[in-house]
Amino acid sequence: MSDEAKAKAEDEAVTIPAQSDGSAGTATLTEGAARGETLLKVTGLQKHFPIKKGLLQRQVGAVRAVDGIDFEVRSGETLGVVGESGCGKSTMGRLITRLLEPTAGKVEFEGKDITHLGVGGMRPLRRDVQMIFQDPYSSLNPRHTIGTIVSAPFKLQGVEPEGGIKKEVQRLLSVVGLNPEHYNRYPHEFSGGQRQRIGIARALALNPKLVVADEPVSALDVSIQAQVVNLLDDLQQELGLTYVIIAHDLSVVRHVSDRIAVMYLGKIMELADRDLLYKSPMHPYTKALMSAVPIPDPARKAAKSERILLKGDVPSPISPPSGCRFHTRCWKATQICATTEPPLKELRPGQQVACHHPENFEDQAPQDVVLLSDAKEAAELVAEDALAESARTSAAVAAEVEAAETEAAQAEAPEAEGDTEAAGKAAESGKKGTESAKPTPESVKTAPEDGEKSTGSPKKSTGDAESAESTESADEEPPAKEK
Repeated sequence: MSDEAKAKAEDEAVTIPAQSDGSAGTATLTEGAARGETLLKVTGLQKHFPIKKGLLQRQVGAVRAVDGIDFEVRSGETLGVVGESGCGKSTMGRLITRLLEPTAGKVEFEGKDITHLGVGGMRPLRRDVQMIFQDPYSSLNPRHTIGTIVSAPFKLQGVEPEGGIKKEVQRLLSVVGLNPEHYNRYPHEFSGGQRQRIGIARALALNPKLVVADEPVSALDVSIQAQVVNLLDDLQQELGLTYVIIAHDLSVVRHVSDRIAVMYLGKIMELADRDLLYKSPMHPYTKALMSAVPIPDPARKAAKSERILLKGDVPSPISPPSGCRFHTRCWKATQICATTEPPLKELRPGQQVACHHPENFEDQAPQDVVLLSDAKEAAELVAEDALAESARTSAAVAAEVEAAETEAAQAEAPEAEGDTEAAGKAAESGKKGTESAKPTPESVKTAPEDGEKSTGSPKKSTGDAESAESTESADEEPPAKEK
């Protein structure tokens, strides 16, 4: 590393500066953000992944990974792209390198539209546009040696460097800090940081103009991250490279970037110069991201603003919210945020924001002052009042019904008493009739005599019947044998 590079690395500590108290501060555009002509221009870029179901594989929806983004990258600068996982950063990197076919939009490289170029049309451009992949373990073929991996771009492009391919590969290995004698080793013989250096050497083989680095240090240890970041910085100074670095570590992005784009749910929320973005963020989502970064220095920790906790989860990219994508979690959202999508426009030199109510700047929709949170609370209060009124009405109706039932019961009580008295009288008369129908002792005494008389004749008749039966049986007996 040169003395100037070391001095720059010492001056730019990999930390986050304290946020301002709302003022724009004295931040100016960095040198890298102002130099060079436009190398890459992206307009309305979209990528929707279809969701298909059923036997016929009919499309029932789409994942809106990238949903209309616009930005430019100037020659010699570094554009950092940050955002939460799943916001579309890696998909955007693959779109601008044409590893994925875009759904809509335009990608221009050096003024030439490369959006729909085929394999043959993209082959010459592969020399100028290269990519460093996120995972150094899966991006290297374990069956190939390092020499074969790094020399692959020369063979695919039909380029024969001076001195031969092997000599050039060994030179590239020394450039990225590896031993040239490791030419015949395999990827499993290297550590994670060394594998990432091999990927960087492969990307630099054809001396590209634009390098897209997809989270080049996310899979590495902190100590190795600093080495790789410093290596990328040194290579940019030596070779004049242009970077698009995708990451989710804000401290790393600040260390290497000239400008930074903040993505959320497939959209760019804010695109600004590094110093402006970190000292005076304008989008509420950017401010929430900055407040989440810890500051280890106790002297500067007191100057840091309070942590902003976002409510809810990130909506699904299958059915993103209408209007501003962030309005479901924003504490400044109003009705216009839910209905109208804010355009990405430059509100301050070097700072573009897509927000109706930006931070540290005049309101872009002053007529809409009712916050969605307040409206929601008011709606909840109205609903509670309506529910309470309904409960009171139900209670009043129940009281009226109970009173009517009580009156009806009281009115039916005399009739029931009259019916009870009549029933009592009828019971008494019935009792008297029953008593009069009971036999007297005299009748009880005379009854057996009458019974005996009455039962005598049946007995007699019974005897007559028996005699008649005996006579019949005697007649039926056979005559006795004569002696």
